[in-house]
Amino acid sequence: MDLNDLTRRLGNGTPRIAFGADYNPEQWSREVWKHDVELMREAGVNLVSVGIFSWALLEPEEGRYEFGWLDEVMDLLHANGIAVDLANASASPPPWFTVKYPDSAPVDENGVRQTHGSRQAFAACSPDYRRAAAALTTAIAERYSQHPALAMWHIHNEYGCHNQPDFGPHAERGFREWLRARYGTIDALNEAWGTAFWSQHYYDWSEIMPPRRSGTWVNPSQQLDFARFSSDSLLECFEAEADIIRAHSDKPVTTNFMGTNMGLARPVDYWRWAPRMDIVSNDHYLIAEDPRNHQDLALVADLTRGWAQTKPWLLMEHSTSAVNWQPRNIAKSPGQMLRNSFQHLARGADGILFFQWRASRAGAEKFHSGMVPHAGRDTKVWREVVELGAALEKASEVAGSRVVADAALLFDTDARWAAELDSHPSMEAQPVRELREWHDALFRAGITTDVRQSTDDLSAYPLVVAPMLYLVTDDGAANLRRYVEGGGTLVLTYFSGIVDEHDRIIMDPLNGGGYPGAFRELLGIEIEEFFPLHAAETVPLTEGSGERWSELGRTTTAEAVSRYEAGPTAGSPAVTRNAAGRGHAYYVGTTPDAEALAGLLPRVLADAGIEPPRHAAEHPDLEVVTRASEEGSWVFAINHGTEDARLPVDGVELVSGSATEGELRVPAGGVAVVRVAG
Repeated sequence: MDLNDLTRRLGNGTPRIAFGADYNPEQWSREVWKHDVELMREAGVNLVSVGIFSWALLEPEEGRYEFGWLDEVMDLLHANGIAVDLANASASPPPWFTVKYPDSAPVDENGVRQTHGSRQAFAACSPDYRRAAAALTTAIAERYSQHPALAMWHIHNEYGCHNQPDFGPHAERGFREWLRARYGTIDALNEAWGTAFWSQHYYDWSEIMPPRRSGTWVNPSQQLDFARFSSDSLLECFEAEADIIRAHSDKPVTTNFMGTNMGLARPVDYWRWAPRMDIVSNDHYLIAEDPRNHQDLALVADLTRGWAQTKPWLLMEHSTSAVNWQPRNIAKSPGQMLRNSFQHLARGADGILFFQWRASRAGAEKFHSGMVPHAGRDTKVWREVVELGAALEKASEVAGSRVVADAALLFDTDARWAAELDSHPSMEAQPVRELREWHDALFRAGITTDVRQSTDDLSAYPLVVAPMLYLVTDDGAANLRRYVEGGGTLVLTYFSGIVDEHDRIIMDPLNGGGYPGAFRELLGIEIEEFFPLHAAETVPLTEGSGERWSELGRTTTAEAVSRYEAGPTAGSPAVTRNAAGRGHAYYVGTTPDAEALAGLLPRVLADAGIEPPRHAAEHPDLEVVTRASEEGSWVFAINHGTEDARLPVDGVELVSGSATEGELRVPAGGVAVVRVAG
């Protein structure tokens, strides 16, 4: 079963957008439960996640389970037509567990063991944790697999959010086992890690440790492998619990990824995880003080859709208003909740859920907004929740359709991990920032993007942009060459193609040739030296300026589109274009400012045969995305600006039910979904 099966179940055979929240009835009295389901029906809620942080109440002591309260909640929700995404509650072991098994708690890089008192107080490789989580999962699966309220399963919660990486003894043992499976021999590991440097050669597996704090920089290849191992160790936990669930139930299984601001996802390689999901789901929270947080939302939604291989996905968590964990937790303005929700819907989400249903009265998240705020029903938040539920119901026919993308951005997890390691040329070389800035440039031009990996089939995209693909595998480099030679237009930025999968420089020690090793021939350039810029320094280009980075080099077969005009790199190519087969490969050796990008992007788009839509220039704050299926297509328009916008589109606007008659008016701060005529 998958997301299409879920949306059809919610609509009794007709697709219906999932709408709801994390529901934590254990925080409230039974009297409140009855009130909750009445409010859920008023708002149009059809799916809630239950039991995520309930381990302590479900298992008050080892091996003794108390399911009575959960039975009542499941029955109550079913009686009121509300489906359940049931968690196996493994995300947060109760205090009795860490007291009984103290070495199950994670250890930080300084060797300090953490304790309970917050959440996720466990080491992923702890055999006691894995055994206890499996026993709890089995008990829950056996009891509820046939319950009529059950619609899907929620394994754990936000893996790796607080307890990764773990540097304790269980991770030490697991890391060695993982390395033996990866390399086979200690000699192969020494070669991959370059241990001839700093006298780090290993002669026995027992000598290898997690990269705990040392006197200075720890071997970067070791750090990279430890990041991979840490993600895989959590994936083992997920798969063990998911296998138990699947042995008892045919309902779809998921766990919620963390794409917020591209930062929280760092401990986990979701590209490896996503194929194990029946439904890909993600959590996203606006960074309130980011002036373009709606564009960050769009990028993360595009990335989530990439994890889902362009199929629809589920927004498991976002907020109705303020969160509790930012320096300044700013409430959402009127209409912002609706815009955020419809942005996710436009970019492939077939479910819009929140954390959480009712704002908590106690605990660390008591100031985190909920669908039901502390002030109750007579509030802006509640009125907007009801409005959103009604709007999603009217837009439910888009469920199952896919986003129509014009281009692809590449974002490999290994490349991100490796680029963020220490002892690099500049702290300004940040792959997430570079990715976001290229996404923003395309966003402003009205170009919808998918986010993919370097090894994916890219042949359907006329344009592919790879911002800071620092690490690239042989397969990835060969795939990009085939893409260009087959007629594609590729843009690679600085600090790309520098190292192989082990974080070793790609080079010819006998003949030289310079950077970027993996892409020199494809790009037709040779870079001999990096010249990172000072803080806030810029370098003049033939057109506009460059920021953060410059390089000394030369073209071989490429043409120079732009050159550096001052400083130690004066005369060197800053932007190049090289023909390869039926396509073209651009190289951008700096971060172009607005003027430089304004000159470059139209040329790149023209090479790719992409014509920016007219509305992008006329209404720069209007976001327009199309979803399509065999049944038709739907145009989403979200107005992030302060002025009304008009869009030439003919069809029926679903929320209002009115015909556009050739032109759609989108009020300032408003949203619209048009079923396109014909």
